[in-house]
Amino acid sequence: MRSSLRLHHEAPRQSGLGRGASAQVEVFQGMQNGLQDLGGFSHVWLLFWCHHARGGPTQVRPPRDDRKRGVFATRAPQRPNPIGLSAVGLARVDKRILHITDCDLLDGTPILDIKPYLPYCDSVPEARTGYVEDLDEDGADHRAWWVERGVTPPKRYRGRLS
Repeated sequence: MRSSLRLHHEAPRQSGLGRGASAQVEVFQGMQNGLQDLGGFSHVWLLFWCHHARGGPTQVRPPRDDRKRGVFATRAPQRPNPIGLSAVGLARVDKRILHITDCDLLDGTPILDIKPYLPYCDSVPEARTGYVEDLDEDGADHRAWWVERGVTPPKRYRGRLS
């Protein structure tokens, strides 16, 4: 993954919110034939490794929530097995490069697999969303854990957040 997003606070909490950056997925030399026919799709699923995850607690507090939830009822990157899934827009395919839109992945994220998004089987309009229905849609994308703990932010965040 090649993205302008370097810190998790710079990324939207979900790719589908439309606030993500444009980015590129570079596939390994010799894998470009696997991209054949992908150019006709408008969206793809990216299965990836959350390479900055800090561990795997069984309960986490989502950014827009005020209570802890079971990790499997959230999309937190801190998971027992830090595998992520994002549906992103596919702008075009250039040899070994996928040009994508609405990216929520950080630069350098290892991509495990790419699959086409198929609306007839990937979209479930009548799906229920549990406790998420009650959360504030305009809440912050990320929780500044250092504020809650009353400590100085890590050096890589200082001066980069407003």
